[in-house]
Amino acid sequence: MGEEEGASTSSIKTNPKLTLLPLIALIFYEVSGGPFGIEDSVRAGGGPLLSLLGFMVFPLFWSIPEALITAELATSFPENGGYVIWISSAFGPFWGFQEGFWKWFSGVMDNALYPVLFLDYLKHSFPIFNNMIARIPALLGITVSLTYLNYRGLHIVGFSAVSLAVFSLLPFLVMGVISIPRINPKQWLVVDFNKVDWRGYFNSMFWNLNYWDKASTLAGEVENPSKTFPKALLGAVVLVVCSYLIPLLAGTGTLNSPSSEWTDGYFSEVGMLIGGLWLKWWIQAAAAMSNLGLFEAEMSGDAFQLLGMSDMGMLPAIFSSRSKYGTPTFSILCSATGVIFLSWMSFQEILEFLNFLYSIGMLLEFAAFIKLRIKKPDLHRPYRVPLETFGVTMLCLPPALLLVLVMCLASATTLIVSVIVIIIGILMYPVLVHAKDRKWTQFDDIEQLVVPLDNLDTPRPKQEVSDEASVSLLPDLTSPGINQEVTETSPDATQKVE
Repeated sequence: MGEEEGASTSSIKTNPKLTLLPLIALIFYEVSGGPFGIEDSVRAGGGPLLSLLGFMVFPLFWSIPEALITAELATSFPENGGYVIWISSAFGPFWGFQEGFWKWFSGVMDNALYPVLFLDYLKHSFPIFNNMIARIPALLGITVSLTYLNYRGLHIVGFSAVSLAVFSLLPFLVMGVISIPRINPKQWLVVDFNKVDWRGYFNSMFWNLNYWDKASTLAGEVENPSKTFPKALLGAVVLVVCSYLIPLLAGTGTLNSPSSEWTDGYFSEVGMLIGGLWLKWWIQAAAAMSNLGLFEAEMSGDAFQLLGMSDMGMLPAIFSSRSKYGTPTFSILCSATGVIFLSWMSFQEILEFLNFLYSIGMLLEFAAFIKLRIKKPDLHRPYRVPLETFGVTMLCLPPALLLVLVMCLASATTLIVSVIVIIIGILMYPVLVHAKDRKWTQFDDIEQLVVPLDNLDTPRPKQEVSDEASVSLLPDLTSPGINQEVTETSPDATQKVE
C-alpha cells in the first residue's frame, strides 16, 4: 500500500483525463453496448411494433430527462462519486450512503451478466462452453483479464471502448444497408396483444435505456467536465437510439420470423439470413467484444464510485488508494469479487433485481435534483436544464412514473431480495460511523468537510475551498458567516475545476 500511496503523489497528477470521444464511448457502454439483448423486446412485445415504438418513445420521456439531469448535476459536482454527492448535498450523508450502496450493488449485479453473455455467444460456435468444466475457468479468466485492464488506467479503458464500439456497430450498419432492397414496411406494424408479456417488455426497455447517470461517478476524471459532459451525453443518446433502431428496422422489416424466435442472440441468425454466414460470424464476434466493453465501462463506474465515497469519508481510506496508473486498486478488486460471486444467477433474475434497486436510487436522484433547485438556486451550474422549478418537476414526472411501474411489476422474489439488500445498507451505515469514531480503521479526513458521516449541521472551521463540489456542500456544513464567504468564492473555485 505504501508503494501505491507513493505512486498517487507522483504519477496520478499527470494521469491522462477522459476527453469527449472516449467519454461518449464509455457512456454508450454504460447504457447500451449495442443491440445485443434487445431481441427479447420483440418477443415480449408480441411483434415488431411495440419494440420499435418503445425505442422511439421511451428515450423521449426516460433517456433524455435522465441525461439532462445528469448533465446538470455532474457539471455542478465534477467529482468522483457522482450521484452519491448529489444525494448527500440534498438529503444528508445517510441517504447519500444508501444511494451509493444501492447503485454499487445493482452495478455489480449488472456486470455479472457480461462474462456470462460473452460465453453464451461463443458457445454457438464453440459448444465446449456448454460444459461447466470449461465454462467456470473461462468465466474466471475473462473476469480477471478485464479487471486487469481496468487496473491499467481509465484512459486505456476509454480508448478501448471507442475501438470496441466501432467494431461492435459496424456489422449492423452493413446489415442495414444490405437489407434496404428487401424491407417490407408493413411488417413493422405487426403486433399480437395476446402474446405481449408486459413485465418482460418493460424490464427489457428499462434495462436497455438506463444507467445514463453512471458516468457521473467518473466526473473527476473528465477533462473540462462542464463542457465535455453535456456534449458526451447528447452524442451518446443519439448513438444508443440509432444502434437499436437500425438493426430492428432491418431485421423485422426483412424477415417474417414469428416473435417467439426473437430471443437473446437472434441477431446472429438475422445476419446469416440477410447477409450470409460471414455476417453471422461478424455479429457473434461483435457481440462478444461488446460484452467486454460493457464490463469495462461498468467496472470503471463502480470502482470510481467507491473511490468517491471513500474521499467523502463514507468508506475506509483503502477504497481511495490508487495504483501507479491512477486507478482505485482495492475498489476494483472489491467490485470484481462481487461479479464473480453473482455470476451464477440467471439473466432474468439479475435483470429484475438490478432494475428494482436502480429504480429506488433513481427516484431519490429525481427528488435530489428538484430539492437542489429549490434549496440552492444560486449553486453554480455550468450546464443548466433550461426550465424553472415547476418545469423540471414536470420533466421528472414521466420517468418517475415509469420507475414506479417497473417496481410494481417485480416478482415476490425480487421484492424479498431487494428488501434484504436495503436492510444491509441501513445497518452498514452506523457500523461504519462507529468504526470511524473508534478509529478501528483509517478513514480519509481530507474530504470530511464535503460529506461527513456524522452530522451535516455540525459547525465546521473555515477551510479553503478547492472544488465545486465543496462549494456546493459547504453551506450545509458551516455557519452563516462562513456560508456567505463560500458563496463569494464560488466563481474562483469553479475556474480551478475547469
